[in-house]
Amino acid sequence: MNARACTVLLVLLLPLAAVYGQDKKDALELYRNGDYRQAMQVCLEELEEMPNRMDAYAVLGWSLLKLERYQEALDYGQKALAVSRYDPRLIEINGEALFYLGRRREALALFEEYAAIAPTGGRIEVVYFFMGEIFIQEGQYHRADIALSTALYHSPNVASWWARLGYAREKAEDFQWALEAYNKALALNPNQADAGRGKSRVEGRLSGG
Repeated sequence: MNARACTVLLVLLLPLAAVYGQDKKDALELYRNGDYRQAMQVCLEELEEMPNRMDAYAVLGWSLLKLERYQEALDYGQKALAVSRYDPRLIEINGEALFYLGRRREALALFEEYAAIAPTGGRIEVVYFFMGEIFIQEGQYHRADIALSTALYHSPNVASWWARLGYAREKAEDFQWALEAYNKALALNPNQADAGRGKSRVEGRLSGG
């Protein structure tokens, strides 16, 4: 094929390439728009073509977590870690899946690993929140206080997290500090039911009731 023929063929194919590029869906954009099923499908198609594509594994994992398909999130997350063991996104996804599957100690180990290798990572506040929840479930209320306080340092406007911090402090019998946390939760959301009940309990303890 001569140079002129190649040029003509290229001109004819360029519009087709542009259309294909427009038709190809962006999994991350779909995820951010709340279309988790479609994001999942796009990621699976990408992984068929490129089995080691970590971005696809990450968005797939996030989508499966949103869909509450925790075992699948863990299955794919473990495959991803076999490819790239220290990708913090996949470490967090695996930890979150394990948490929801009730495997708290395994989840905690991964959350602690994420905090060590990605202390300013995009999911650091969520990681500390889950750590706090695990410590509450295990009755380690002072450690829960530290973890939840750290989560709130990164994201101070989550009323439900303030309520959980208040609960951890209440269980540790730090009633004045518990009241402060409950009050912050209610300042952010006056309808936060857990904080309202906790505040009533704590005020009763502080007044000797």
